[in-house]
Order: sequence, then structure tokens, then C-alpha cells
Amino acid sequence: MPRYFAYLRVSTSEQDTASQRLAMLDYANAKGFAPIEIVEETASRATDWRKRQVGALLERAEPGDVLIFPEFSRLAGSALGVLDFINAARDKAVSVHIIKQSFVADDSLEGKILATIYGLVADIERTLLRQRTKEGVANARAQGKTLGRPKGSTAATLKLDAKATEIRGMLALNVSKAEIARRIGCSRDTLSQFIKKRNIKAGEYRPGSAAGLIQQTSAGGHA
Repeated sequence: MPRYFAYLRVSTSEQDTASQRLAMLDYANAKGFAPIEIVEETASRATDWRKRQVGALLERAEPGDVLIFPEFSRLAGSALGVLDFINAARDKAVSVHIIKQSFVADDSLEGKILATIYGLVADIERTLLRQRTKEGVANARAQGKTLGRPKGSTAATLKLDAKATEIRGMLALNVSKAEIARRIGCSRDTLSQFIKKRNIKAGEYRPGSAAGLIQQTSAGGHA
């Protein structure tokens, strides 16, 4: 007999899972998924799923079990992260249901087609981000902007120093701090502290029209 699990996540202690729980219970009742074990967690979506309770949940799951999520953003913070989890679940013959997007990843033909499409979307997202970052950096340099560490900045090495150019490039494209934090794999607070310590100003330069056009074609981030 299959077992049924639901994973509910919020980003801060000020939020709660009440609305997620209600939607999940309605879905489970409609599908006849019972009994169901609910796992709740407060964690940033930027944290790799393997390091969150959802990773432990997948470890416990056995072939034929069903994992239910309110929406993609509860599972991971990027298309690549979601696809990675779905592939890991498929390797264990575990079905994944995403309520809001009406997505079911299982061994059915439809499930395989949807996972393939989602994988393509993930590849496109990664390619567009790389291209936008390169164009943002190129435009900044064309305007004579210095992309290295600002003079007078703290001498000590910071965790995000290695990603400073990438961060400046995305800021040049007006990418939100929440989205930048998600893409480089840190919390928004960590990113904000880094920007402050390195005296990086979000509006210190702006991309040209071509980069701006590319930016408009991609989805924005969520806090």
C-alpha cells in the first residue's frame, strides 16, 4: 500500500502554513489520499532541498509512495532545484504532486512529458541568466564602471566576494535582491549585508536597452 506525505514550508517564523494545509487537505480528500503524514518546516527556499526536511522525507519514501506539495516554490527556489528533486523522486519510483500547478510527476507518459518540458524550462532559465549577467557586466564596463572591490571596502574576505561580479551584473539588470539571493544560493539578509559592506549601490549603473529587453522576457523573483 502506498503511503502519502505532504510537505509544507514557510520562509520565516512570522508566516504560517494554515492556507497551505487547507489546500493540501482538500486535494488529499479529493484524491482519496489517506492517511497522510504532514511535514512542516520554516526554512529559506534558497537552501538546497537535500539540507531541508524535504530531503529527509524523500529518503524515507519508498517505491509507490506519494509526496504532495502546495506549489513549486515550496519545494525549491528555482526550476533547476525542482527538476533535481523530481528526478531524484523518480529514481525511487515516488510520485510527486504539485497542487497549484496541477502537476503530477510519475511513471505515466504524461508525467514523463511534463518532466521533460520542465527540464527544458530549467535549461532556458539558466542560459538566460548567464546571458543577462554577461550583458549587464559588459554594459557596465562600457560605461567605465569598475566591477572589482570598491576602494575603501573592508579588507577581510567575505563569503560572497567570489560572486561579486555576478551580483553587480544582476544589479545592473535591476534584478531584485530576493531573486539574486535565490540564484546565488544565500539568504536575502546575507546578500544585503554583503552589498552594504562592499558599498555596492543597486543603482550605480544600469544596462542598455538590449539587456533591458532580455530582462523583460524572463520571470522575476519572489521574496
